[in-house]
Amino acid sequence: MSDSSVVPETRVLAVASHVVSGYVGNKIAVFSLQSLGCDVAALNTVQFSNHTGYRQWTGSRVSAEEITELYRGLKQSYLDDFDMMLSGYVPGAAALEVVGRIGEELKRNAVAQGRPGSFFWVLDPVMGDNGNLYVAPDVVPVYKSLVPHADLVLPNQFEAELLSETPITSMESIGHAIQVLHQRYAIPHVVITSVSLPHPDHPVSSLSVVGSSMTSDRRARPFKIVFPAIDCYFSGTGDMFAALMCVRMREAVHELDERRNKAAVDGEEGSGEGARLMDRPSWLSDDDVDALDLPLARAAEKVLATMHEVLTKTAERMQETVEKARARLAAAEVDGAEEGSNVEEEKKRMHLLRSKAAELRLVRHLDSLRFPKVEFRATRL
Repeated sequence: MSDSSVVPETRVLAVASHVVSGYVGNKIAVFSLQSLGCDVAALNTVQFSNHTGYRQWTGSRVSAEEITELYRGLKQSYLDDFDMMLSGYVPGAAALEVVGRIGEELKRNAVAQGRPGSFFWVLDPVMGDNGNLYVAPDVVPVYKSLVPHADLVLPNQFEAELLSETPITSMESIGHAIQVLHQRYAIPHVVITSVSLPHPDHPVSSLSVVGSSMTSDRRARPFKIVFPAIDCYFSGTGDMFAALMCVRMREAVHELDERRNKAAVDGEEGSGEGARLMDRPSWLSDDDVDALDLPLARAAEKVLATMHEVLTKTAERMQETVEKARARLAAAEVDGAEEGSNVEEEKKRMHLLRSKAAELRLVRHLDSLRFPKVEFRATRL
């Protein structure tokens, strides 16, 4: 995979939040997808000045009716010819139901045309994290109703517990949760992100993702990828992961098909008509494909390489910015003691500067997006 040309022409409908300044939701998804060669139609579900981690923002949320109207406009101009759909944060159950109907309609259209593999839906079920919901409770059952219609679902550890109704307390229990997701929802591909669970084989300061592509009888083929944790809080990492998984999954499947085509030309056994993975529903590999050879695993390896490089570089620059801001705050505290200045206002300013410094520095590091140098390898769960 020497350049983005191995990604076939791909038209993506990206449904997520939008911020005027910063990088979360569609602001980072669109840039990532376009930088890797995809044509992206962005349907923004909120329009905020900045992300909510700043603790202050302005803007508005898009209603279910507005989403319906925007998609109607795409259809009437024959602009609904999407190869993939990436859905992220959607404000409220009613709006989420509309987004679900869009995904289901695109999937039905692909099947009706006799090309079930021509549309692939990546669903990021944005509900909460670290044991806390940050959506209304009525959003959870809507997500549960949508998962069976998606091709790849990307919950974090907390969201995987909500969807599977299975407590996740160990690497063994996360394997059970994935099996439940395959069995209950018939969801073909699962990647659980931001897994923080101790294990004797894992370094002390590490995180992992755990993924699986099911077999024809819904058995899990689980793998994990362990990577170093970075002691810093970032916003937008889930959105970036989802966008990159979208394009890297298509890339991995396309590359596998290209290798099969070459093998067929060379007359190698086991290749030929009907072997194209991208023509199959949900791009599911044969049952005899090992977990570590799945396109899903190959895609996740490359995504995590990019994520690690970008986050490392963001943290380095953030540290410089924060140290300068702390020096200014210390000076303000001294001046405040002498002149009665507003130290609380300076502390608020410090938080806002820290939030700005933590914005992902993807734009300045395109090489990490396209050609990451670090490597991670999947292992069996």
